[in-house]
Amino acid sequence: MDLISWLERRDGIAERREAIELGATRSQIDSTLRDGAIRLIRRRWLATSSAPADLTVAATHGGRLTCLSAAARLGLWTLGDGLIHLSVRASSSEPCPPRVKRHWMNTPSGTVGRRLIEPVETALIHLAACQPFESALVVLESALRGGLVDREHLLRLETRSTRFRAVVNECTGLADSGIETIPRIRLRRLGIDMRQQVVIDGHRVDGMIGRRLVLQFDGHAPHQQVEQRSRDLRQDRRLLLLGYTVLRFSYQQVMYDWDHTERAIIAAIAHGKHR
Repeated sequence: MDLISWLERRDGIAERREAIELGATRSQIDSTLRDGAIRLIRRRWLATSSAPADLTVAATHGGRLTCLSAAARLGLWTLGDGLIHLSVRASSSEPCPPRVKRHWMNTPSGTVGRRLIEPVETALIHLAACQPFESALVVLESALRGGLVDREHLLRLETRSTRFRAVVNECTGLADSGIETIPRIRLRRLGIDMRQQVVIDGHRVDGMIGRRLVLQFDGHAPHQQVEQRSRDLRQDRRLLLLGYTVLRFSYQQVMYDWDHTERAIIAAIAHGKHR
């Protein structure tokens, strides 16, 4: 067994016992440790020098990544906070290192398992309790959109978290990305109903207010591409010729200049562009 290659296929870190069960010998592991090619964490985890910091922190402190950290590892759309969110046993008394936020596990110690990331359901429950409503919602919407979970499954989960229930109830599963979910929630606080993924002339638009005001939101990466940008502009022209008003906003405008975005939408409504 090529121990280093095996570890690299597992993000550079895996349980020692699993390596032995899959063919590594104890002498091979000891020899690789002596050579310095890998290190042993808590006498349980084998890690290469390139193992990600968040996973090694989880292994070092006997926990699992949860909340935003687990969501990021699962490839979900997140509003990161720069912290490592770590789920640990309720009995843990280890000091918390800088930039690490602890979440207390409700599961018995014997169920921690062989992975350093919480199951998606548990991570989402932790996230709903930890993060602002808006942030939690975009992650849950991303999980639904990516097929990791479905809404009915989340509704059936056994949890006392009322915040988790509230976030799940708000999920529509319609947004293509979090950049569409955030405006819907913020506009609703103002009493403005933005419908998502409305079909006009055989094409979907990100948001619709009333009968004629179309909102389009550019994602962070795809819309930087020339071909995508050209398609967006062609669609805007088609909608304008059909009699719609189109407001297009960038990722930066939604995330970092919302006041300007909000004022533009309110002004369009005030001028009757939604009718």
